[in-house]
Amino acid sequence: MRLQVHSIHFDADRKLVDFIQRKVDKLETFYDRVVDGEVFLRLNNTGVENKTVEIKVKVPGSQLFAKEHARSFEAATDLATEALRNQIKKYKERQQKE
Repeated sequence: MRLQVHSIHFDADRKLVDFIQRKVDKLETFYDRVVDGEVFLRLNNTGVENKTVEIKVKVPGSQLFAKEHARSFEAATDLATEALRNQIKKYKERQQKE
């Protein structure tokens, strides 16, 4: 899947980008018609869970979105991809009913 990763106000290292790519690519095992995706990485100045990951995934006729906060970008990515996995399953069920 074509994935754009944007790190806001910092430079993400290659290992982090590869980790995110692998996690988002796994979403295609649940729905193979995912068009592309976009990821935004942000550092917040508040609290311990100061890493934010936002993931947008485009599917035919819709766009799915998840935003999660955690202590690390990896943990936030895990939470966001889990949320997207649930959204993809619901989206797929709606498509099959139509």
